Amino acid sequence: ERRATAAAMAELAQPEAYAPRTIHVWRTLLNWLAFFFQIFVQIIRGTPSVAQVLSYVGLRQHSLLTDSPSSPAFKPLPAVELPEVHEPAEPLSPPGAAAVQITGYGCGDDRRMEKLTVVLDLDETLVCAYETSSLPAIVRNQATEAGLKCFELECLSSDKECEGKPKVNYVTVFERPGLPEFLKQLSKFADLVLFTAGLEGYARPLVDRIDSENLFSGRLYRPSTSSTEYREHVKDLSCISKDFCRIVIVDNNPFSFLLQPLNGIPCVPFSAGQPHDEQLLEVLLPLLKHLSQQKDVRPVLYERFHMPEWFQKHGIPTSSWTA
Repeated sequence: ERRATAAAMAELAQPEAYAPRTIHVWRTLLNWLAFFFQIFVQIIRGTPSVAQVLSYVGLRQHSLLTDSPSSPAFKPLPAVELPEVHEPAEPLSPPGAAAVQITGYGCGDDRRMEKLTVVLDLDETLVCAYETSSLPAIVRNQATEAGLKCFELECLSSDKECEGKPKVNYVTVFERPGLPEFLKQLSKFADLVLFTAGLEGYARPLVDRIDSENLFSGRLYRPSTSSTEYREHVKDLSCISKDFCRIVIVDNNPFSFLLQPLNGIPCVPFSAGQPHDEQLLEVLLPLLKHLSQQKDVRPVLYERFHMPEWFQKHGIPTSSWTA
């Protein structure tokens, strides 16, 4: 009888002994999965095309942002000090390249210099935005712990709900480091215009948030972009000014300014994996201040980036340019 009782008690004790081991195994498995996921995130953060990688895994909200194709590699804005240039040099053409003609509005010495107009792109230039429901908590936590400022945003989508009402999307937006100070300092010597290929339902509330002081004198959204033989959603600067001597556009996608390649500044794309990015204050602001002192920005930008040759290498002829 004692043996039967002992056997029965042993059987009752077995599930209790088995359950902790099962929980331990599952916890170990989950810990390993979390470990490998962190390694995967670190790999993503370390690649130069992190924004593109994130888009491949479904973190970007393509219906809200520009749907232009990823641009091939180009010479990014170098983080170097500007040389002391008192007079803009004559535009140079490398051997074998077509001569670059700077035409348009007169930029003579007897003409009073107008205030520089700086056209700024939004996504991956000033901010980066992700669909909140698709953004892993670990990505957000690592970005904010590293010092990136972020906020949540409700915006209207072009899609409709079944009742016909506009669909509301929830987006997490990360500001590029130094953004408020960059806009404040830049507005002291330039007129600021926002030009995005994003939809207004998404971009307008976002810009309201980052431009609480109304530093932008104008805002242009996707309907203001142009379609060309080579790319969609091209930003034609002629809709802002006919004076190409004193206007520049800053954009992470060079194809955005293919109509005026001599006025474009290609900047390094920004993503949540770049919490220590210094492009706005350390690179772009000094360059733009230097350009504000030039009667014609195009010779300086041509000498620095040689964008016309870059476009020619990518199959876009000079006949497509308007300036």
